Amino acid sequence: MTGEEMHALVERLYPLCRSITGDGVRRTLEILGELIPLEIREVPTGTRVLDWVVPKEWNIRDAYIKDAAGRRVVDFAESNLHVVGYSVPVSATMTLEELRPHLHTLPEQPGLIPYRTGYYAETWGFCLRHETLESLGPGPYEVRIDSTLEDGHLTYGECVLPGSEPHEVLVSCHVCHPSLANDNLAGIAVAIGLVRRLARANPRYTYRFLFAPGTIGAITWLARNRDRVDRISHGFTLACAGDAGALTYKKSRRGDAKIDQAMRYVLSSSGRPHRVLEFSPYGYDERQFCSPGFDLGVGSLTRTPYGAYPEYHTSADDPGFVSPEAMADTLETCWAALNVLERDRRYLNLSPYGEPQLGRRGLYGSLGGRSDTRDDQMAMLWVLNLSDGEHDLLEIARRSGLPFDLVADAADALVDAELLKEL
Repeated sequence: MTGEEMHALVERLYPLCRSITGDGVRRTLEILGELIPLEIREVPTGTRVLDWVVPKEWNIRDAYIKDAAGRRVVDFAESNLHVVGYSVPVSATMTLEELRPHLHTLPEQPGLIPYRTGYYAETWGFCLRHETLESLGPGPYEVRIDSTLEDGHLTYGECVLPGSEPHEVLVSCHVCHPSLANDNLAGIAVAIGLVRRLARANPRYTYRFLFAPGTIGAITWLARNRDRVDRISHGFTLACAGDAGALTYKKSRRGDAKIDQAMRYVLSSSGRPHRVLEFSPYGYDERQFCSPGFDLGVGSLTRTPYGAYPEYHTSADDPGFVSPEAMADTLETCWAALNVLERDRRYLNLSPYGEPQLGRRGLYGSLGGRSDTRDDQMAMLWVLNLSDGEHDLLEIARRSGLPFDLVADAADALVDAELLKEL
């Protein structure tokens, strides 16, 4: 997918009112299923998932606050951010004083609507621009939330691309936020781009893409897949993938998992501005995959992290806030990191006593298309020297300062010449 195609997907998904359950999530997954092979899973309300329980399903049709003249001063039809997520049904007439405890604004950003939820407490509320609140008179106001909160299902989607090995790479995106483009429609769009690119490849690993509500979705998936999580060798969560900020990678709980090494290498060798952060048990769903009982090698890739940009969880996080260029850059970074994982190997030098005669085997200058044959030779010498069963190609690339693909190509040539054996 091009950056423009990913941006078009963001625009298509943006109007849908999503939450941790409900028809908005189903419709989102239905659209994604038009683009990739997607298995939809439904888990009933009340199902025990680790220390949690799948909640009731929430759906909403309409909501508003009307003034005495019948004018909608707050209107769900204008923005689905106007209603606190999981608000219970309301039909009442209230004064502004009675209504105030249920109103949420951003006084420091008076022109923006905040995003608020009340998932696990049966409450209700409206979010509105602070400038709108300041313009309201004492009332009375007609208050209406036409919603349902009842037994149903939690819905998530999985896309599995089989590889030649059963070991898996997990890529996870949360699909629970309403009209917020960077958090996380951009992450979803980049994941779709990654699926479609991998589908044209012949991957070594099996790739599992998870599109699930945040927190409860990841916990539900883990609870339902405890017998298979040991297949997950690498992974990352993908969010905030479309803003103009520098790429940021947060390490897994392990801190030195192969995905941590691959992401750090790709970012540092690219020359891009970037940040690499240590693990923290707060953030996106990496904290579920990295909980101590699972301790999976799963990090988190974003551009500007959650909460670190003023548009975060506000109506300013709209499709104009994300760009095709930024999403394309995020996609290329993911692809480069996966290329490292795919090609990384450990080898054993089969001629370790002295340097083998490369010229006799036609290996000098054998890596066609390179502008610097000396780099070709150096890559072969480094691979031969460090292929002792202890060093992998990523370590050799870091230590030598040579590009990873050059090192991997050198290893392929040396295997063909029967000078290396893959371990």
